[in-house]
Amino acid sequence: MTVPGAERLTLSQARRITLRAQGLDRPRPVRPAAPTMRQFQQVVDRLGVLQIDSVNVLARAHLLPAFSRLGAYDPALLDRASGTAPRRLVETWAHEASYVPPETFRLLGWRQRAYLDQAWGAIAEVPMKHSPLVEEVRTIIAERGPVTARQVQQDFEADHPTTRGEWGWNWSVAKRVLEFLFFTGEITSAGRNGAFERRYDLTSRVLPPHVLALPEPSDEDAVRALTQIGARAHGIGTLRSFADYFRIKESRVVPAIADLVEEGVLQEVVVDGWNQGPVYRHRDADLPRRATGRALLNPFDPLVFERRRLEALFGLRYRIEIYTPEPKRVWGYYVLPFLLGESLPALVDLKADRKAGVLRVLSAHRATGSTVPDADVVEPLAAELHELAGWLCLDDIMVGDRDGVLRGDLAADLAIAVRSA
Repeated sequence: MTVPGAERLTLSQARRITLRAQGLDRPRPVRPAAPTMRQFQQVVDRLGVLQIDSVNVLARAHLLPAFSRLGAYDPALLDRASGTAPRRLVETWAHEASYVPPETFRLLGWRQRAYLDQAWGAIAEVPMKHSPLVEEVRTIIAERGPVTARQVQQDFEADHPTTRGEWGWNWSVAKRVLEFLFFTGEITSAGRNGAFERRYDLTSRVLPPHVLALPEPSDEDAVRALTQIGARAHGIGTLRSFADYFRIKESRVVPAIADLVEEGVLQEVVVDGWNQGPVYRHRDADLPRRATGRALLNPFDPLVFERRRLEALFGLRYRIEIYTPEPKRVWGYYVLPFLLGESLPALVDLKADRKAGVLRVLSAHRATGSTVPDADVVEPLAAELHELAGWLCLDDIMVGDRDGVLRGDLAADLAIAVRSA
């Protein structure tokens, strides 16, 4: 039941609140120099989480949200933030595997302790299947850390040889034990090497001392704090979207939202056309008069985390198709929505062909339901592709697959716009 006298908003207003909260409501500033660590930190503070994904067909998922908001920044900023003391980012299970600020790591102890319920089977069963190895790996980390899974596996290869097809990601026994200790928070990553392998170390040696000294929050306080981070990053949203930000069960978030409403942090509002249960606005969420930004958003960008919310707000039914057999894909393999103003009018399947020095636009589709004229989409999209190619150090952009076939209803016009941009 809606609260009497609740603020009433249009979908357009809700979209603009969302885009302002995400730092996507205005064009990226033109800077005389590359973005600094301070500006990168502002993105981290705004989003609260950067999801990690190993797919590198374009650029790794955790690198792209900062580009979408800052433009051509140096990815070494993230490496420094996560790999050099005092760390500004640490790895943990948050919204899947993610980088979070160290203070947020301390809010996830309830999940780490409840690994039997929170982790998937191959992780939760490690203490039962590999109890002696857990102690051995603990000793190795304490004595030699930071170390990679390959380095640790060398100690066990004779008795536990690596297999190729046993299950899942073909993890070695060392990797399984390390990931168990990683999930439970006993160890974390001290940084990544050039092969993007975690360099595992004791969490006590990775977290900054002032964070280690913080008192352990109660489970309820931790969930409430995480819910507030998600609500602030969204600006406006539902129980489902706030819970999804850190992948918390909705039943645990219900009392957190009630507390935040009572404290005045969240306010229940009515958004015309958004019929997915009560909607809440964060007290710090601004409503800009216009949204004039543009950005390519990777499939793991916080703006598109929660697909039902995305569809309700922007009318875009978006599904990642990496695991869909190619003949059944609708949009492509690694498809990025294109944000223009307050709409998502296009979807492009992109690949960084590093060997050829080319950004390949394998397909370019008009988003279903988009009312933005194609002519108003292709030129800013072409400009955005040129900025992306420059950031990736690619010399050219090619629209079409390797055979030159243009795929998607925007591809032909986009090819012309790319050449003339």
